[in-house]
Amino acid sequence: MSRIKKVRGFQDIYGENAKKYRFVVDTARKIFERYNFEEIILPYVEDVSLFIRSVGEETDIVQKEMYIFEDRGGRRVALRPEGTASAVRAYIEEKLYAKGGYHKLFYEGAMFRYERPQAGRYRQFHQIGAEIFGTDSPLADAELIKMVKEILDRLCIEVRLEINTLGDFESRKRYMEVLKEFLKKREDALCEDCRKRIERNPLRVLDCKIESCREATKDAPVLMDFISEESLQRFEKLKEYLNALKIEYEINPRLVRGLDYYTDTVFEFITDKIGAQGTVAAGGRYDTLVNQLGGPETPALGFAAGIERLMLLVDKLPEKKSLIAVIPVVTEFNIEGLKTAQKIREKEIKTELILKEGSLKSKMKLANKIGARYVVFVSEKPELKDMETGEQEIFQNIDDLIDALAGKI
Repeated sequence: MSRIKKVRGFQDIYGENAKKYRFVVDTARKIFERYNFEEIILPYVEDVSLFIRSVGEETDIVQKEMYIFEDRGGRRVALRPEGTASAVRAYIEEKLYAKGGYHKLFYEGAMFRYERPQAGRYRQFHQIGAEIFGTDSPLADAELIKMVKEILDRLCIEVRLEINTLGDFESRKRYMEVLKEFLKKREDALCEDCRKRIERNPLRVLDCKIESCREATKDAPVLMDFISEESLQRFEKLKEYLNALKIEYEINPRLVRGLDYYTDTVFEFITDKIGAQGTVAAGGRYDTLVNQLGGPETPALGFAAGIERLMLLVDKLPEKKSLIAVIPVVTEFNIEGLKTAQKIREKEIKTELILKEGSLKSKMKLANKIGARYVVFVSEKPELKDMETGEQEIFQNIDDLIDALAGKI
């Protein structure tokens, strides 16, 4: 019988990679909580119209990448391709806006996009993300960017920050009409995808990484020339706040992000260490999206980061905690060994009770194989062995041994 393999674009995360995954998530969680964000756990499956109305019907995600199917009730649903739309839907449906003030939410989990698998990008991938609802202050933009930078710094990932402003919805709409006319004149020089984007999503043409497209659009109209005075002032405030926080940044007028819902601030943290697709965290404002999805007018902003990409850039994990192996010397001490292992664990010490039957020598081989730093021999007079130095110490009782062990770890 042939063995069953995992589906292309999906992966098992185990061993060292599982440790990197947990390190990334745990690091982000600590910083989210420090900035007073609350966790929201979102469903994996949503009504497909949620993403059509938010991400944009003409975006690559909706056109080519979503996993869409009909459930047994005849409803068209999709595996979520990103987290912001779901967070907005929850904000509206759970009436969080009725509580007043602003709301800061974070999430982590799997997303799904049917695209070509590549380094750090899978068809099932994982994101950390955060959203702020109910404030239009540029202070919130600066704080969000600072928080993302803090996560990346804590992971020891070197990046550069690029920022831009898309202006308000009306400014962007005016610009897109002018951009479309420009792109139609350069259509022959664009790649096949960008030719399709001229009508569907012209801003994405500016973000294309193909050199011929970049050359063809190098003298494209500049979005900044179409932006309202209010949006320009907001952008100036953001730069002022980033300077005050001593955050270095570059202004990239071609930075547009690929989703329809962005307005005003957009940003990306980019690395040069994983090829052309070097964005590891990105986000911006989406001040019209809550209203667009049926909620009250609510300014909002957020970011997301791909966990797999961050894992590629994590070089050093925190030092491993010492492992203690507990070995009952003979079968008669199995119950005492069981109790001893539990007592040591109560001290928050990583402990493995050696379950193998057989000789003491075979049990010691297993303790060595699993990387035990110390071995506790359970007998009438318990002993503690240092596996690095070979030194052994006998104790009158197990409690004295555990106290001594706790002082060594």
